[in-house]
Amino acid sequence: MKNIKMSKINLKNILKKTFKKKPKKKSSKIIKKKVVKAKKEKKIISKKAKKLGKNIKSAKSVQKKVEEKISSKSDNLRISKNNETKPEIKKVKKQETAKKEYKIKDFVVYPKHGVGQITEFKKVSIGGIDVETYVIKFEKDKANGMVPVNKQSHLRSLATINQVNKCISILKSKPKIKRSMWSRRAQEYEAKISSGKIYELAEVVRDLNKGDDLMVDQSYSERQLFEKAYERILSEFQIILGVSTEDTQKKLDKALKRNLEGQKKNDLLETKSSNLSEPPQEENSDTIVSE
Repeated sequence: MKNIKMSKINLKNILKKTFKKKPKKKSSKIIKKKVVKAKKEKKIISKKAKKLGKNIKSAKSVQKKVEEKISSKSDNLRISKNNETKPEIKKVKKQETAKKEYKIKDFVVYPKHGVGQITEFKKVSIGGIDVETYVIKFEKDKANGMVPVNKQSHLRSLATINQVNKCISILKSKPKIKRSMWSRRAQEYEAKISSGKIYELAEVVRDLNKGDDLMVDQSYSERQLFEKAYERILSEFQIILGVSTEDTQKKLDKALKRNLEGQKKNDLLETKSSNLSEPPQEENSDTIVSE
């Protein structure tokens, strides 16, 4: 039995030895190729390192040169401590002003507030600077405003009679209403009012005028813009024409075809009162005077 077991073991060992996988030996050619590649890579890396080193050195040298130049310039600009003098800062005490185009008691149009009258010239210090200004009185707002003389281009003189006549013709013409949204149109109307141009004011009044048509609905913002433009143009017309506010209003309303029934009634009452106040005219008789 012992002999049989030993024979089995021997056979297993023999089989293992015979069929054992032998490690494949790498061919010398492949090894050589890898070595060559590694050498090439080393050479490339060394070349790149040398280039980087050169670039770094050149960059450092350039930086040094720039620093030297800056330091030399700063040294030239520096003043010696013994002769050191601080630069004088001159404060502007007066502002450069233009020639006065308007006089005291002149009426002018300031786009944001309308018609006003220049009451005086006043010097005001703003931030330590003396500024010469026009003092303008706005009777409607019951307020005074100041406009610097060098910004008098924002002011406008009153319109002429020819411009007034043209404005009346604009008021009589048909309104030109766009089909855009009211918000956009309202912005355009507001810009026209704030421009201060009399023709644009007349256009706003014409376009927002509803006349005596009670069937037409008018929003609060529309009515507000209309009244703003109407009052501006009314106050300017009153001063130009030298007439009372009632008469100028009648003239504007007639052009806009507003309050026609009320105007007719007032005209009838005025004619009746004038007829009653006048005494009856006596017939002229020829008289002969004897000496």
